[in-house]
Amino acid sequence: MSYTIGDGMVALALAGGIVGYLYLKHRSGQKRIEIIHQERMAAMEKGIPLPEFPLEPARERRQADPTVLPILGTVLLTLSVGAMIVLYLNRPAADHGMWVSPLPFAFLGVGLIAFHLLQAKSGR
Repeated sequence: MSYTIGDGMVALALAGGIVGYLYLKHRSGQKRIEIIHQERMAAMEKGIPLPEFPLEPARERRQADPTVLPILGTVLLTLSVGAMIVLYLNRPAADHGMWVSPLPFAFLGVGLIAFHLLQAKSGR
């Protein structure tokens, strides 16, 4: 397999974009800490007491959405059944055995739907 100059340029651009994103994220965090420090120093000079607070706000824990599992299960099941039909109808006669390749995803979808139904019956 031979790579071209364009492939190298794409890889370099992607790496540069990732490094640039991480740099900007780091700089914005540093700028935020500097602003907080300046505000606290100005308040200390004026004699205003400031309460202690963490630099990173506590993240709220959201409850799990009960519709995610059946939706994901339905999507996996329908996509894999569709892929099995397409593979069976479009492959030559010698390759008809390839239609079973999406079967693990179909079983995964059925499993997610069954898990959701069993979880709903248990009252959770």
